[in-house]
Amino acid sequence: MSLTRTVCVSRSVSALFFAAALFTLTITGCHQAPSPDVLAAVNGKDILASELDRAYKQSIDPSAPAPSAEEAAIKRLAILKQLIQDEILQQRAAKLNLVATDEEVNAKLTDFKAPYTQEEFDRQLKERNQTLDDLRRDLRHRLTQDKLVNKEIESKINITEAEITTYYNAHKSDFNLIEPRYHLARIVVTNEPSRQVNNLQNNKATNDAEAKKKIQNLRTRIDTGEDFASVATRFSEDPATSPNGGDVGFAVESQLKTDPEIFAAISKLKAGQSTEILPMVQTEGSAHKTVGYQIFMLIDKSPAGQGELSDPRVQQKIRQFLRNSHAQLLQDAYLEMIYSDAKIHNYLAEKIYKNGAH
Repeated sequence: MSLTRTVCVSRSVSALFFAAALFTLTITGCHQAPSPDVLAAVNGKDILASELDRAYKQSIDPSAPAPSAEEAAIKRLAILKQLIQDEILQQRAAKLNLVATDEEVNAKLTDFKAPYTQEEFDRQLKERNQTLDDLRRDLRHRLTQDKLVNKEIESKINITEAEITTYYNAHKSDFNLIEPRYHLARIVVTNEPSRQVNNLQNNKATNDAEAKKKIQNLRTRIDTGEDFASVATRFSEDPATSPNGGDVGFAVESQLKTDPEIFAAISKLKAGQSTEILPMVQTEGSAHKTVGYQIFMLIDKSPAGQGELSDPRVQQKIRQFLRNSHAQLLQDAYLEMIYSDAKIHNYLAEKIYKNGAH
């Protein structure tokens, strides 16, 4: 698979790891749940209906039409599989003494609250159907998973110069560019209250005033030296790119020129620099509507012509591609390994299967 066909390659192995496909459920016989409140068990640890209800409420868009009973059941079953996966990972991290400490959780919570007044923070929790204890638990889980990934996946990846050379020789034509190519990342804040997000802090502006305030705050964070990818992962409201540190992949110059304002802003940048705040405009017929705000960062610009292996930018692109490929392979193998070691009972799945689809 060539680099030019790879879009939105994750810059975070952690994001790849926890976006892994859900494992296949195999029913070998029905097991009676110890109580109606227990929907699944992982190595004897119960997953309760209250946990699934909380996760389900956080996943739905209150402004969208209510799902049918069957659609809701499908979604709840998928969320339960995610909870089972999370529990397996948490147990593995505990076994390796990698559970996040109170100090780490408190530091992350302080960072989470930084953009908001106490009133705004409380409103954010209420809108997500979340308590402060819920948030602390979620932060502990995320931090614990990050530590597990660092030890079990990232530490095992080593890209050699020989691998880079072999890849380049097999894909040399991929680095022969007809026109300049820009590698971009962006941070997005929308003013639409119903839009779903997938950022690390799971926060969302709900109107234009909040969107403007939030994007200004994020611009300030970048100006004061915070890492663009980190800010994007925590706060960007683009579900497709936030897990990747805002990485949107590559765009050729002719593509960017279709939006003169964006091209004018990006063309002035050097690698590592970012634009000022730009409006996100939605066009419907002859009408133009601002639906949010965005900040672009130029990760790299490749000139037209044949890129040589001696070019550090070519080497870095290949290194990152190979690293992510290795990480994907390792994560898949690791997840299969720990699933096979776990004793899992999915009582909800068994109940649905036994009752049939009605």
